[in-house]
Amino acid sequence: MGDPRGFLKIKRDPTGDPREQASRCMDCGTPYCHGSCPLGNYIPEWNDLASGTHWDRAFELLDATNNMPEITGRLCPAPCEAACLLGLNFDPVDIKQNELTIIENAFKSGWVKPRPPRILSDKKVAVVGSGPAGLSCAAKLNRAGHQVTVFERDDRIGGLLRYGIPDFKLDKKILDRRLRIWEAEGIRFVTKVNIGVNYPTERLKQEFDAVVWTGGSRLPRDLNIEGRHLKGIHFALDYLIQYNRRMAGEKLPAAELIDAKNKKVVVIGGGDTGADCAETARQQGAASITQIEILPQPAVVKECVGVERHWSVSTNSFWGQKQVVQGLECVKLDNQMKFEIEAELVILALGFLKTDNLKTDENYMTSEKGIFAAGDMRRGQSLIVWAIFEGRSAAAAVGRFLKEKK
Repeated sequence: MGDPRGFLKIKRDPTGDPREQASRCMDCGTPYCHGSCPLGNYIPEWNDLASGTHWDRAFELLDATNNMPEITGRLCPAPCEAACLLGLNFDPVDIKQNELTIIENAFKSGWVKPRPPRILSDKKVAVVGSGPAGLSCAAKLNRAGHQVTVFERDDRIGGLLRYGIPDFKLDKKILDRRLRIWEAEGIRFVTKVNIGVNYPTERLKQEFDAVVWTGGSRLPRDLNIEGRHLKGIHFALDYLIQYNRRMAGEKLPAAELIDAKNKKVVVIGGGDTGADCAETARQQGAASITQIEILPQPAVVKECVGVERHWSVSTNSFWGQKQVVQGLECVKLDNQMKFEIEAELVILALGFLKTDNLKTDENYMTSEKGIFAAGDMRRGQSLIVWAIFEGRSAAAAVGRFLKEKK
């Protein structure tokens, strides 16, 4: 390593010198960070290279295992950091920030550029869904020389990366930057195609040698309690998707707008999606924002400016007048005390239900030969880093299948 005792001299600092932050890595004999990352990122190795300013080689190692480090470097909850041995006695290595620094330096230096395959096969693959699983699958298959078409039912590519993540967490220019590279490498992107609706499934099977289903989880968990029918109660994803569309310049009918401006907002759900909704409401100019969570307060809580938070709270009912929500009746689970919260807009951020996912074998293939599945459609809702892993793994399985196919 650049300095084997760097972790004793330098404190974790997300805004600190990147080389010094990378030098905090101890190069453990057993790097649990590597094992806890679904992608198996070469974390100690690229930390070592970054500490010596060998940014080009650090990028090569990062690129070898991750199709979208500029995405995970911004959005991943970093299970690798939770596994960092340095975290037993000190603050763990800022692996996520180091990853982001490496990839952004690579873009700035011109190292991230289209690399079309040198040899093309005659095999055609359809990838249905353009979220992280679909995109990582398509990128890997395309690099192998196969002719890849990605189908997306929405009007733009990206899935939940585009419409489920607010701009303040992921500027869509970052996503578009990567999409331009993949398009230049040969991937064909087709939008506004809903397989089985305006594009027959049988046609898909006839035109392609293999099909990979990679749709995301979009079935929200509801709260079936008294007053749920009242107007002004919306699912988190509906709220975030609309916000992202408006930020992209789309004009929506006034009657359909979900806007927090000057309203008393209550977000039910204390996870990352709930936090995204709370921050979105703040940016829209909400009069007040209250976030409630049924679980106890965790040991570490991310700060949300301008948001009043309550933990161990269950919602009993909604109430209102003239079919419009005006508030919630809640109960504190630790002492069973009931209380009310006024609300003019309620956002349900309760996670997603597990749908009847496609069953596959160990090679990601369904019971129908040549039909594969990956990501949420196979394992259920999970982290972006797991979606990328699923997409890459499915691509490898498809590659083996195509190699054997006459």
